[in-house]
Amino acid sequence: MVNVLIIGDLMLDRYIWGSANKLSPEAPVPVVLINEESFSLGGACNVASNLVALGASVSIYGVIGNDTEGALLQDFLNNKGVKSHCYKSNRPTTTKTRIMAAKHQMLRIDKESSDSLESSIYEYMFDSIQGKISEFNCVILSDYLKGVLSYAFCQKLIKLANSFNIPILCDPKGNDYSKYKGATLLTPNKKEAIQATGINIYNDRTLLESLHKLREICDVKYPLITLSEEGIGYLDNDTLHKKPTKAKEVYDVSGAGDTVIAALAFKLSMGENLESATTFANAAAAVVIGKLGSATASLDEINDVLAQKRILRSIESKIIKNYDSIKDSMKNKKIVFTNGCFDILHYGHVNYLQKARKLGDVLIVGLNSDSSVKMLKGDSRPINNEQDRAYILASLACVSYVIIFNDETPENLIKQIRPDILVKGADYANKEIAGSAYAKEIKLIDYIESKSTTNIINKIKG
Repeated sequence: MVNVLIIGDLMLDRYIWGSANKLSPEAPVPVVLINEESFSLGGACNVASNLVALGASVSIYGVIGNDTEGALLQDFLNNKGVKSHCYKSNRPTTTKTRIMAAKHQMLRIDKESSDSLESSIYEYMFDSIQGKISEFNCVILSDYLKGVLSYAFCQKLIKLANSFNIPILCDPKGNDYSKYKGATLLTPNKKEAIQATGINIYNDRTLLESLHKLREICDVKYPLITLSEEGIGYLDNDTLHKKPTKAKEVYDVSGAGDTVIAALAFKLSMGENLESATTFANAAAAVVIGKLGSATASLDEINDVLAQKRILRSIESKIIKNYDSIKDSMKNKKIVFTNGCFDILHYGHVNYLQKARKLGDVLIVGLNSDSSVKMLKGDSRPINNEQDRAYILASLACVSYVIIFNDETPENLIKQIRPDILVKGADYANKEIAGSAYAKEIKLIDYIESKSTTNIINKIKG
């Protein structure tokens, strides 16, 4: 079982939910009528929540106050099955209170202290960690600049983990990243990376510069920058790797960094490489940014995202620029070719394409480009652009490949492919068919009566 150690700033997130329908007579501020109150784990505790959601065993070290919030936070950790080592200090438990109305955050109130800890707490924590370090597959330092992860403490923890060859991942904060020197992986977000390096990140070139700078500052093996809804960028052997995130809806990016470092730790603990770990972490981020607050992603949710990405890649791989890219793989296969505008795909089209596919091993569809459609149908067409039409066609199981062509007819494309069977609609009987000289056989397929794009457009127009 994956066993992860987290050291960092423990936080409690408090949400006050209500409605705001009027302004206060005392000041120009809204009045929130409270409906309910809820709590969740934040900061390093949210990293722990994400790891538990993935099925990991988690131990966490940090400080809390001798207060109600501290007791509540520790109860939440224990109820999740996290092995908590919460040392009490002479300061309040870090608590973020968010006032919510109509699912929007109206105000946040922070109760916290960033004062340095008593030296005895550092000694107690390190002695305990030192005695247990060999049990863990991975270590995470979750820094929110609340005083737990001082320079000296970070360096002691990093050297300890390195002495046992245990990966140590740091989610950093502040301007001085030298305290993370020697870590395995660094995961600042875009804003944090800009602050630490002084490099404004606005394209791949500046992203690469920032990653190099982070590695220079920290002597870290793998610098990585989380880009919220834009995904992840990381450096491996001086090469920039980017993984865009595709969430169904970007609802809230708070806590996404916690999810990313948790997912990375989970996969690296299993011995997987960074490429695999970042793919997994990126999918996890896609899940949580579609949720409100510091959310978690389950294995099922992450696997759903990864499955969707595989389907997307499969569809996109069927849209090719030219026949040469697949020519070698077409040997000894019976190639069927047809073409059309397929402007508004309907049942008649699908039925026609399914019948065409049954005639051979591979069905290649030549798709008229937007300019080609205009030549044939007039300036009001196409309704859907060529990229959308190609994607919809490629998503059909019966279609093997889609090639967009710009000419008025597909003759040049057919000449290049030289298909075994050229398929056209039955209305081409006794008509000249462009490219027929380059096909071994012509097959005509009946259209379904009354099913046409023109009829659909006319129906919409009324």
